[in-house]
Amino acid sequence: MNDRTLRRRGSAAAAAALSVSLAVPVTVSLAGPAAAADPVRIDIVDINDFHGRIDMAAPDTAVQLAGTVEELKSRNPEGTIFASVGDNIGASLFASSVAGDRPTIDLLDALDLQVSAVGNHEFDQGFADLTGRVADAADWDYLGANVYAKGTTTPALPEYAVVPVQGVDVAFVGVVTQETPTLVSPAGVADLDFGDPVEALNRVTDELKDGEAANGEADVVVALVHDGAGAGTPDGSTLEEEVAAGGVFADVVTDSDPRIAAILTGHTHKQYAWDAPVGDTGKTRPVIQTGSYGERVGLVSLSVDPATGEVLTASAQNVARTTRTAADLVAAYPAVAEAKRIVDAAVAEAKVVGNQPRSSVTADITTAFAGGSYVDGRYVGGTRDDRAAESALGNLVGNALRDSLAAPERGAAEIGIVNPGGLRAELLRGEDGVITYAEANAVLPFVNNLWSLTLTGAQLEEVLEQQWQTDANGNRPSRPYLALGLSDNVTWVARRADPAATPGDNVLAVYVDGEPVRPDDTFRVATFSFLGTGGDNFRAFTQATDVRDSGLVDRDAWIDYLGANQPLTPSFARSRTVADALPDTVTAGEKLSATLRGLDLTSLGAPQNTSATLTLVPAGQPDAEGVGLGEAAVSGGTAEIAAVVPADTAAGDYTLRVSVAPSGTVASLPVTVEAAAPVYPEWSRTTVYGAGDRVAYQGKVYEADGRVRGLAPGKNKNGPWFEVQGGLTTR
Repeated sequence: MNDRTLRRRGSAAAAAALSVSLAVPVTVSLAGPAAAADPVRIDIVDINDFHGRIDMAAPDTAVQLAGTVEELKSRNPEGTIFASVGDNIGASLFASSVAGDRPTIDLLDALDLQVSAVGNHEFDQGFADLTGRVADAADWDYLGANVYAKGTTTPALPEYAVVPVQGVDVAFVGVVTQETPTLVSPAGVADLDFGDPVEALNRVTDELKDGEAANGEADVVVALVHDGAGAGTPDGSTLEEEVAAGGVFADVVTDSDPRIAAILTGHTHKQYAWDAPVGDTGKTRPVIQTGSYGERVGLVSLSVDPATGEVLTASAQNVARTTRTAADLVAAYPAVAEAKRIVDAAVAEAKVVGNQPRSSVTADITTAFAGGSYVDGRYVGGTRDDRAAESALGNLVGNALRDSLAAPERGAAEIGIVNPGGLRAELLRGEDGVITYAEANAVLPFVNNLWSLTLTGAQLEEVLEQQWQTDANGNRPSRPYLALGLSDNVTWVARRADPAATPGDNVLAVYVDGEPVRPDDTFRVATFSFLGTGGDNFRAFTQATDVRDSGLVDRDAWIDYLGANQPLTPSFARSRTVADALPDTVTAGEKLSATLRGLDLTSLGAPQNTSATLTLVPAGQPDAEGVGLGEAAVSGGTAEIAAVVPADTAAGDYTLRVSVAPSGTVASLPVTVEAAAPVYPEWSRTTVYGAGDRVAYQGKVYEADGRVRGLAPGKNKNGPWFEVQGGLTTR
């Protein structure tokens, strides 16, 4: 086993260090040097985005993660480093979150976690909590080279840690997504700035390689980057595609200092192990992310010349969590025995509160899944938490927020809006349909306050537009699209479905309670305090007026809602539909055409739609029966609409209501109808006409100004026939 010496910073020391700088590196000692002539094999075992995954329903999964780490360490006991790329805590399952994530910290301590980048979720309870309570409990230091004291370039956290391995000094430089202020409550990071992660990586690497012992030196530099690719290998993506997409990940891969030996990433919950070219050096280096929740463990292997620090070879792979039994692993590894003790104690404590039944469901209600398929007409399989897609769970939470704050004393909310990143677990039916306190809490674990606020129609449209993400500087983040959950009285039409589409002109129409939203309309909105302060780049919320804190936290309101509305049945009705363009103005009696796409949800159990019923309803009368225009087939989530507007339809503004089956989606499209041009009989030589009668003759319309028979129109300019132009007669 490795003989590890660690300097641990307590809360008082942390506060004192912050008054000057927390850039002092952490040094972790491993076993002594190998023979100088022999290359040294260094294995880096890593995790990212574990998020306190101590699962009450399957506690052995955390034990098996511990076993996987220990198995990999046992293959190279003198040369293995255990590292993390952040988000170890925050957005955690109930057994961890109910104890302030202490069980997760203790678990990672038991596994001898040596170094970790700071993730955005480490700031969930604020910087003071991170540098106090969390730092006091953790036997490792969190690294954040791009986290600075407000208005300065003074590091607010350690920038790097050096781990000596058999005579080779390996430095880890940690950085966190620059989007962090938009991903946590702004007040908790108000005294911090988050800089360019690549600039910070390169600056610290240069210091570690400049030969100046005073600012720290290392033989090998490894980057821990809490940011990553927008898609991974299971999504069908490649390194080349992700770099071509641009953004932070492309910058990290292409612009990071060539002397960085490997880049370990996180944040986007994607899985990949790619070999990336290093500039024009002709060399490559590993770029890896494990996915999330401890389902896989990363293994980066470096062969290093101890005399020069040159990396001779490098490889990376993702190793699936072991399936060996907990008993087997406990018997094999003392650290796993301690891990199991921690997990069992956490689960036992959480069960006291967490196993209380609070609601029930008739079927699974889930986030959007990616990579699944429709089997027997229902969506199955895939991976949860596709934040670029609307979900049954997100819209249900939108209903919960609206209804929880509907009372005047709570804020008089009319609609609810939810960010997809706030949904951290599913409501699964299981064997009996019962939803426990712990299962309900796992969906919304952040403990945000619930706010109500007033948005104008224009601001509501801007909120929807900001689903196509940009940061405050106009840059596209690693998740370029975030699909909001909306209460069931909100529907809208998008011009395009492409998550990477240019922001600014993607929202075509918005409806609330079936009525078109106009710029000057106002709506009371229920949402999380996180969104209300502009979180997740939804900056339009900061323009709201009459902002009120309800005094409720999301967990309590959510669990009360679940209890009051049981049993809950999933709704698979979509709020968003996609149309390249709205229908043109149509003349009564003529055909109305439109193409609607994206009609199918990808939450588990969502039906594949097959048909759509078309109804023309006067605008502003959503409850009107309207006029049926027939049906359209739906295939692959797309409906080609071609329907004739009745010839006797009065001119005016209408809504084309498209009711999609079997999901229950109702799409609304604004339509303007022009009155049909009147049709007049052809002039007849034998017919007797009276004053005011109109006829068609040789492509023109004429009106008689008196009794006439046998005289063709247009023969006499003085009557009795006068040409009708634009509805008026010409005399």
